Amino acid sequence: MSDKQLVTTHYTHGDLLTSIENALVNSGKSLHDLNIEDLANVDEFHIGGRQATDNILGCLGLSEQDHLLDIGCGLGGACRYVSNRYNNPVTGIDLTEEYVESGNVLCSWVKLDRRIKLYTGSALDMPFASGSFNGAYMLHVGMNIEDKAKLCAEVYRVLKPGAYFTIYDVMREKTGVISYPVPWADRESMNFLASSEHYADALTRAGFEITLVKNHSQFALDFFKKEREKNQVKNARSPLGLHTLMNENSGIKVKNMLQALREGYIAPVEIKAKKLR
Repeated sequence: MSDKQLVTTHYTHGDLLTSIENALVNSGKSLHDLNIEDLANVDEFHIGGRQATDNILGCLGLSEQDHLLDIGCGLGGACRYVSNRYNNPVTGIDLTEEYVESGNVLCSWVKLDRRIKLYTGSALDMPFASGSFNGAYMLHVGMNIEDKAKLCAEVYRVLKPGAYFTIYDVMREKTGVISYPVPWADRESMNFLASSEHYADALTRAGFEITLVKNHSQFALDFFKKEREKNQVKNARSPLGLHTLMNENSGIKVKNMLQALREGYIAPVEIKAKKLR
């Protein structure tokens, strides 16, 4: 099985849209009166959830004319957040067809389908013309992509001169054994964690200028602590959440990721880079 097939198999749910619809109904939501906050618990498939999205993408200072690219868009949650906040068009691309198809339906549910289009495809060979986008971002995607150099070169190609590329990925902090499964990989062969230095080198070689590298380990630990305390108070998990995406083994995946985070083997890291010309 190819790396592409491994990734799509890992993320494919089988009946995702129905599961999300049922969870929304069980939460007391009407599909005819939804907003992006109603989807937040399932939309934000990265460490820190909506809070991280707001921290990383909420300060971009975009205009309605800026066309953004979401690389590894999943269900399109970040696309909806950005487009809802700035009224700008967003294009997303993801390997997993079920995520893309479900995400386009979710966009229609919150009436953002005119500004957002999600496509099935590879970040290493995108079906977009050179210089198409005013900016790009990638949230917890690179862990499934081995060839970071090809990734960065392809992103550079589709961006306009002066555009920014924002990355928020789980990265390697030090060597050590990580237990599987984790949210992005069921086994070692699917795991392509790399250090921030490796990312920076790939970006620089592609032609980007690095403007920010920020480790968010403490933010992540604080976030998970707050989530644990909140769930203890409620004494039950919400009908809609990451377990909706990851099915019944979501708990062990998050537990293994948290262990690696606490032991300092991994960290969520933000990198901002600019296309010089």
